[in-house]
Amino acid sequence: MQFMMIRKADTSTEQGDMPSQAMLSEMSAYNERMAAAGVFVTGSGLTPTREGCRIEFSDGKPVVLQGPFEPPGEQIAGYSILEVASLEEAIHWASQWPTMDADGNVRLELRRYFDMEDFEPGAGIERHLQLEASLQKRPDAFNVYLMFDGRCEQALNFYAELLGGVVEDMMTYGNSPAAGEVPAAMHPLIIHGAVNLGGRYLMGSDMPADQYQVPASASVQISYNDVARGEAVFNALADGGQIEMPFAETFWAYRFGAVRDRFGVDWMINCDQPG
Repeated sequence: MQFMMIRKADTSTEQGDMPSQAMLSEMSAYNERMAAAGVFVTGSGLTPTREGCRIEFSDGKPVVLQGPFEPPGEQIAGYSILEVASLEEAIHWASQWPTMDADGNVRLELRRYFDMEDFEPGAGIERHLQLEASLQKRPDAFNVYLMFDGRCEQALNFYAELLGGVVEDMMTYGNSPAAGEVPAAMHPLIIHGAVNLGGRYLMGSDMPADQYQVPASASVQISYNDVARGEAVFNALADGGQIEMPFAETFWAYRFGAVRDRFGVDWMINCDQPG
């Protein structure tokens, strides 16, 4: 079962006083102990309530109330999610909260998450169970992996610059454990490269010349709300490549274009109606 361990706010946290490096180290050590025991799921601190708001409904209409909120001790300064077997085990770990925090004057609260088994069977809970089953099927990451004809490094650097990404990996065959298994001519080529696009990755590698095939019946699709930016990206991809469908209005998009770039990769660029 899961418990939320709530660190209640106080005057200091509501003033926005930041923890010292020593306190951050103590908290990290505490979380590491729980992680090693298999009970720590996640956790984080929260900014003061003055930076947040509440949304209260009156006759079905939302009303936004801007913080700060009083009294400080009734607010939340942070939380941890624990995966434990019982309330007693949750208390065991909560009791080990670092005493450096607020000079040992901290108030914690433990609240158990509902399990699906807590609810009576019926159509409503069945929908929740179906959603839960669907979410469990989803991968933790979904990215694009491309194969190249020896120009992987050039291509990924180009994409990183064009799309505002960061190159996080560019390993050659020669610098990999597979160096002894490939011809020396492949050593300068890329066995794995990765561009981070805000948590989504465009990855790739070079294929041996006798195995490489130009990608077919597949495209990398990207979308922009900024039409000018979308058109600029389309034109940059088309430079040295081949336009397959001009960048223009369609029945499904304000602007759409399809292009095969200079590296043989097909792209689709969609832009929504501006404003």
